[in-house]
Amino acid sequence: MIRIKHLNLSYSAGGRCYDVLKDINLEIAAGETCAIIGPSGCGKSTLLKILAGIITEIDGIVEIAGQQVRPKQQKIGFIPQNYGLLAWKNVYDNILLGAKIKGMNLDGQEDGLASMMQLLGLKGLEYRYPGELSGGQQQRVALARAFLLNPDLLLMDEPFSALDALTREDIQQVFLNVWRGHSTATVLVTHHMEEAVYLGRKIVIMSAGPGTISNIVENPLFGVADIRSKPEFFQLCIELRKMVKKDWAK
Repeated sequence: MIRIKHLNLSYSAGGRCYDVLKDINLEIAAGETCAIIGPSGCGKSTLLKILAGIITEIDGIVEIAGQQVRPKQQKIGFIPQNYGLLAWKNVYDNILLGAKIKGMNLDGQEDGLASMMQLLGLKGLEYRYPGELSGGQQQRVALARAFLLNPDLLLMDEPFSALDALTREDIQQVFLNVWRGHSTATVLVTHHMEEAVYLGRKIVIMSAGPGTISNIVENPLFGVADIRSKPEFFQLCIELRKMVKKDWAK
């Protein structure tokens, strides 16, 4: 369970105080995916950094499984927009990096790692470097590294935004295939309504700065087979756009 209660964040500059996040209240169940949409500058990425334990000077409560966020004790996976791969390490070493940093014992897990690489379509690419991979392949490596960590919480900051439309849809499905085997609590920031409906069991709409939560939508279509071909999918996307436009126009 991820619990955020009365979260506020502000900073001072030039003798003035600026509110970044204001009274954020949100609960994400274990094994639930949450998609966050909102205008640029509303604090979406800042919220992810708080959940990751990067920003700690906050007012309010942020907990993972009943414990204050402590990234040194908890396993928190983070996939940024640029995938966060090290250019001088090959695919295999990039995938192992997070687990090694956490000091995880990987002895006897060769079969599990091989199975994950097979599922993600990375078999045969183990000794290539990020510069030799397509954007979609780099994203698959980032997903493999995150899921190998078996995280308590997975955070993704617009991880599919640099991909073309068809590759993005393909990687979204790949993500869900791997996620179903782990059921990791996941928070995804996106600008795409379709992506929010496809990947988010819970969809959170944030207002312009200071960032507040204006709507929380429980997605009835999450996990539905062949969802993109169903009229309900397009209808929900339209309804979300209407909510977003109405809210952002205030």
